[in-house]
Amino acid sequence: MAEISKDFTGQTVICTFEMTPATAIELMEALQSAYAECISKSAGFIGAGLHMNDAHTRIATYSKWEKRGDYQAMLRSPEMITRNRHIATLCRSFEPVMYEVAADF
Repeated sequence: MAEISKDFTGQTVICTFEMTPATAIELMEALQSAYAECISKSAGFIGAGLHMNDAHTRIATYSKWEKRGDYQAMLRSPEMITRNRHIATLCRSFEPVMYEVAADF
């Protein structure tokens, strides 16, 4: 489980996906497969969580990386380029955003 701490010096990435209930399960399965088979094996990966809302219209992922470049290198890998092309067909939009933890409680 990824721990949230203000003292964390690595890179936090939160990605939101917007989709219809018709593609929600297939999208979640594609994301779980990407994390299990590729993302979690990438250099610098620390941990992640995947969340789906009750209406099956949004998915949010939270991941932690040792450094920003590790996350960026994973995105540029041929396998993730192919996977992200497929993922993009299952959702209206997705947006990865890099964050720094400002506070923890």
